[in-house]
Amino acid sequence: MPDVATLLTHAVVGATLAQVAPRELRRKPAFWLAAVVCATLPDIDVIGFSFGIRYGDLWGHRGMTHSLLFAALLAVCLSVRLEERGASRLRVAMLLFVIAASHGILDALTNGGLGVAFFSPFDPKRYFFPWRPIQVSPIGLGGLLSARVMRVLWSEIQWIWVPALALNAGIWAFRAGQERRMLGEQNQ
Repeated sequence: MPDVATLLTHAVVGATLAQVAPRELRRKPAFWLAAVVCATLPDIDVIGFSFGIRYGDLWGHRGMTHSLLFAALLAVCLSVRLEERGASRLRVAMLLFVIAASHGILDALTNGGLGVAFFSPFDPKRYFFPWRPIQVSPIGLGGLLSARVMRVLWSEIQWIWVPALALNAGIWAFRAGQERRMLGEQNQ
């Protein structure tokens, strides 16, 4: 099982990215659930350890479920459930793809593991970004309150949560400005 703090961090990023959705979509609880699922589901691969799947295997941790293909398939499947119109469905799928792909991007910014198989199954090579400021999270619930997990949590707060909160504030400020402008135009 992946670290609980890290799953929460992936969910925060998914919810932050989901803020750019149109108002009518943001009003749907199913959309928020889809955003969180897209952001966290790639770590489902850790159950493979129980079945003898090794970390570096195609279906191992940070393998196929962290690929861009998996992100695209997940996004398309969920967008079909969320939207009925073709053009809206495509926009929703693109947003959910970005949210799902954010999982692998964040993992490629960590300082440990084997990297992320972004192009799996076509290219099984695993990648990291050159800049890797995020402390890698231990896999499993062991040592939930250990010093290492606290360092990981602090790293995630510093490098992910604070920028996510700033982005949220920017999105909300932008929307408030848009609404004030629209009200001003209506009152003229």
